[in-house]
Amino acid sequence: MLRVGAVTACVGIFLAGADFAVTALIGNQTARQLGELSSVALRRSEAAIDSAGVILNRLAIAGGMDCGENALQALRLHVYQGTIIKDIRTVDRDGSVACAAYPETLEFDNGWARRDQMFTSADGQLRLFQVEQFTGAAFGVLRDIDAQRSLAAILRIDGNLLDVMPVGLRAESHVTLTLPDGEQVAGYHPDASAKPPAQTLAFSTTSDRYPLQATIHVRPQSLSARHDMAYLLTMLAAGMLGGVFGLLLASYLNRPVDPVAELDRALAGNEFKPYLQPIFSLRTGDVVGCEMLARWEKPDGRLVPPMSFIPLAESSGRIEKLTWQLLSTALRELQPEMRRDKLFKLSVNITPRHLLGDSFIDDLRQVVASSSVSTRQVVLEVTEREELPDLDKATDVVKQLGEFGFRVALDDVGIGHSGLSYIQRLGARTLKIDKFFVDAITRDQSAVVVVQMLVALARELDMSLVAEGIEHQAQVDALIACGVEEGQGYLVSPPLSLPRFKQFLEVRHAVTGAAQIKQPELAA
Repeated sequence: MLRVGAVTACVGIFLAGADFAVTALIGNQTARQLGELSSVALRRSEAAIDSAGVILNRLAIAGGMDCGENALQALRLHVYQGTIIKDIRTVDRDGSVACAAYPETLEFDNGWARRDQMFTSADGQLRLFQVEQFTGAAFGVLRDIDAQRSLAAILRIDGNLLDVMPVGLRAESHVTLTLPDGEQVAGYHPDASAKPPAQTLAFSTTSDRYPLQATIHVRPQSLSARHDMAYLLTMLAAGMLGGVFGLLLASYLNRPVDPVAELDRALAGNEFKPYLQPIFSLRTGDVVGCEMLARWEKPDGRLVPPMSFIPLAESSGRIEKLTWQLLSTALRELQPEMRRDKLFKLSVNITPRHLLGDSFIDDLRQVVASSSVSTRQVVLEVTEREELPDLDKATDVVKQLGEFGFRVALDDVGIGHSGLSYIQRLGARTLKIDKFFVDAITRDQSAVVVVQMLVALARELDMSLVAEGIEHQAQVDALIACGVEEGQGYLVSPPLSLPRFKQFLEVRHAVTGAAQIKQPELAA
């Protein structure tokens, strides 16, 4: 792993350096090119305004726009033959329209800009504004005739003018034309419904004649030179050099790592964290407890599942220290909830070897006592997957635990080493039905029979039952029909870290409280 890590790190460093160098070389060139393209878009827009200004100026010199039908007909022909102007209107100083080349376009207007909302050109001859229409924003140019009347042209500035991007960047860019207040009066993208993404690079050019700014918004990744052959060759060479350097470095650093020493380091660093999965009532959904599970949170953020370290912890004798460390943390963090709800129980997995240890009971009592939690709220789950080496001693330990108030549960019932005599002799107070039977209960009648037998056995021995691995409501219904009362599984929640589990409980309490308040109101 060290050799792989060293090589990977060196290759990454060399590639990052090469990428930075190549990017730095082409960055200025790309910015200059896109800046020039935004200038092209702006010049096209200025030309459109110039064209409209010429027409409005010609009409103003002639005394304005004659609202007679013949004059409007001639004007409509003029507008129709053009490519820039969609409509020309005579407007009063307050913005009311006296007449329009195409009166039907007035139906699209949702409002008209006031003069104080318009922006004046550098020579003072024209005013630019935005017209809100239900089909979208339109761009207008206004030219005064006299102190009372003005001419307004509604322009057609669209993709024909703003489509300036090369083919390779067209789909990854947006071109916009905006007024000084930031309002967009025109824009272009091949997909007309698309909007500029949140993260873009912007290249803008501002007009020195009109209050306009053309901006090209480009996705940063679209400017990458990664598809350029020179870039690829450079990165290939950098990767090879990094790999060679990494191998040389690894030859000095590569030493075997002792996995047991790694466990000791993790224990000393409190890297093992308790994760909690709720145990709930099948009928009401109320959370009645939780099972504590171990997770290894590495300093780099990786989460190591229990099967990757629990067997080593057991075989190396570290499981006892690991268990007490996790249990202490869980009891300390859950103490407020356990003291608020005296029926809330925390279950912890105990290996048979740990259960039969000479100081197990004393150590357990000390850990629980330090948390000020009742012993009746702690459940010890002994797995059936591993055979108890000394059943007589185990029976005696379970008896002593019961005398101190602890409850013992037999985990993975139905697939392990135990038989009926084993369950009866051990004296456990809870049976946990293995996920194997829960998975099959909705499709295999034999699984239903097994669960019904376990329910009958639990009632005969005055034991409680918990079903594990519940993922679907159909399984809940089948378990209830068999007589099972409690369960756990992803249907309600996966194992959660302590902070997330406490948030989960807060939400459940809030929902339950709201339901209790609402129920009397409904009765009334």
